[in-house]
Amino acid sequence: MTDKRDKLETAVVSAGRMSAAHFGSVNTPVYRTSTILQPDVASLKSHNTTYVYGRRGTPTTRSFEDAVSALEGAARTVSLPSGLSAITVAIMSVCRAGDHLLMVDSCYGPTRLFCDGVLKRFGVETTYYDPLIGDGVAALFRPNTRAVYCESPGSLTFEVQDVPVIAAAAHARNASVLMDNTWGTPLYFPALARGVDLSIHAATKYICGHSDTMMGTVSANESHAKRLSNFVADLGLYASGDDCFLALRGLRTLAVRLKRHHQTALTLTHWLLKRPEVSRVLYPALESDPGHALWKRDFLGACGLFGVVLKPAREKSVAAMIDGMRHFGIGYSWGGYESLIIPAEFERTACKFEAEGPVIRIHAGLEDPDDLLADLEAGFTRLNAP
Repeated sequence: MTDKRDKLETAVVSAGRMSAAHFGSVNTPVYRTSTILQPDVASLKSHNTTYVYGRRGTPTTRSFEDAVSALEGAARTVSLPSGLSAITVAIMSVCRAGDHLLMVDSCYGPTRLFCDGVLKRFGVETTYYDPLIGDGVAALFRPNTRAVYCESPGSLTFEVQDVPVIAAAAHARNASVLMDNTWGTPLYFPALARGVDLSIHAATKYICGHSDTMMGTVSANESHAKRLSNFVADLGLYASGDDCFLALRGLRTLAVRLKRHHQTALTLTHWLLKRPEVSRVLYPALESDPGHALWKRDFLGACGLFGVVLKPAREKSVAAMIDGMRHFGIGYSWGGYESLIIPAEFERTACKFEAEGPVIRIHAGLEDPDDLLADLEAGFTRLNAP
């Protein structure tokens, strides 16, 4: 059982456990079920029993969702088949035809595609705004603005938003505040305490932590919990018991993994800052980062994901640098135990992101930092080859 007095690192281990209901088992077993029998007709018709139907939740899904809710300080968390499904469900749970959405310009690429495609088709208009706008966001509201969407730090460019200020502006106009909180995790950014109504995670990443599960979560405060739950139920969305079991297993080690990711990222970024090939390092935990003051004010830590702006270099030289890596894999996603590196490509429409040269994104995994530094050193040798 989790107590509100417990620290987050204790809650990571204890939240959502149902040992008493499962013969003392530390882990809630995997429930693979569709039909759940009811004791009588009255119970069947009431839908008020704890478990009604597999798609509406089992002890496995409930255990995982309750654990995330405890970490988020949420009234309700729903588990979904992917991070992108969590993003789209959160948006659609508060927006309808004729509404206007304010979307941060540094959002995750598929989020932009969803807004420009599906949302537009369903009659929701999206306006992109500068992630650093702060209280200037108030000037962008319209009578039909239903929600403001944040992502802090931003995908690929890592700008830190002033979320409490943006949330205050939104709530003054009866608009909801949504946030992709995957970088900060439930441990390092208390989104609901900062004014967010719906905190979204690609749990595929740090929560699961082992690159073996697709999972998303949306955590709601009291005012948004019912509509979120009802919307998910109406869509028939479902995350399997097996996936929730794996996600919960990953969650139990989140605190210790994040500390290592953070420390390794600091080691790598400080080293990169001294490289002659590097123009800038995009990592809010660095004192030199423009978003450091906001990060220090609002975050409790940093993860292993950061960006590197190189000095001007040929595309084939950057490819040679990346292609020869021994320990950095080339692949999408992040947040698993392994280190990753990819060239970063992004779209901006509300404001320009100034990059002096190519941008690469690095995820610092759990390998020995010395091995990762040696890999980067060899990579720069390839980058500099004639």
